Amino acid sequence: MAAECPFKAVAVLEQINYLWRLTVTGACFALFSVGGSLLTALVFPPLRLLPGGETVRHRRTQALIQRFFALLIGLLCRLGVMRLELRNAEALRDCSNMLVFANHPSYLDVVVMLSLMPRSSCVVNSRLWGSPFWGGVVRAAGYIRNDAPATLVDDCLAALDGGEPLIIFPEGTRSVPGRALHMSRGAAHIALRSQRAILPVILTCDPPTLTKGMPWYRIPKRSFTFRLEVRSPLKVADCVDLGEPASLASRKLTAYLENYFTRELKRHA
Repeated sequence: MAAECPFKAVAVLEQINYLWRLTVTGACFALFSVGGSLLTALVFPPLRLLPGGETVRHRRTQALIQRFFALLIGLLCRLGVMRLELRNAEALRDCSNMLVFANHPSYLDVVVMLSLMPRSSCVVNSRLWGSPFWGGVVRAAGYIRNDAPATLVDDCLAALDGGEPLIIFPEGTRSVPGRALHMSRGAAHIALRSQRAILPVILTCDPPTLTKGMPWYRIPKRSFTFRLEVRSPLKVADCVDLGEPASLASRKLTAYLENYFTRELKRHA
C-alpha cells in the first residue's frame, strides 16, 4: 500500500498541472479575443489622428500586433503551457521584400511568427474580416484577404514593393497531423509574378495542439514544444524554369514546395 502513495502523488500533481495549463490556455484565448477588440476600440482611433499616411498607419498597427503577440507567447512560456525553440529566427527581423512561406501545423503559427516580426504583411483568411474581435485589427494592419482572386496577386505585389515581408501559408489552412502536405497554387503564382526570394520557415508542434478541427480546450497531457527554424532563402529561378508557361511553372513550383517542406519536416522529426 505504501508503495502506491508516490504513484498517487504523481498522478495528483499531473492532474493539477493539467488543470493549470488548461486555465492558462483559456485565459490567453480570452486575452487574444478581448485584446483585438480593445485595440480596435481604444487604440486605433487615436492612432489614426497621428501624422502619416495609410502606409505609416499600417506599420504602426503591425508593430502593436508584434508586441501584443510577443506578450501572449511570453505568458504561455512563463506559465508552463509551452516551450519555444527558435533557430535562425533573427532572419525574420531583416527580410524586407521577401516572401515568407511556412507550413501550418497549429493555430499558434501566425501568432509566433508575427511576435518575431515588427513589420510584415500577411495573407489571412477572409473570415477574419467579419470577426468582432479581429476584423478591425486585420484591416488596420493592411493585411491581405485570401478570397479576392482578381486582386490577391496585385495586393501581394504592392505589399512587397512597399518593402514589407509577406507571410503566406501555402497550405491555405492548418494541416492535419499524419497527413501529407497539400499546397495550393496561389502561393506559387505570387512567387512567380513577384520573382522575390522565398524564405522558408519550418514549424513543428510536439505534441500536436490547436491543429485543424481541435478545440482550444483539448490540450495535450504535457506542455508542448513549438519549434521554428528559418532556412536559407530560395530563388524561384533555382526551383523552376521561368521560361515555361505560367500554369506549368506554378504546378512545378507547388510540387517543389511540397517536396521541400515534407523533406524538412521529416528531418526535424
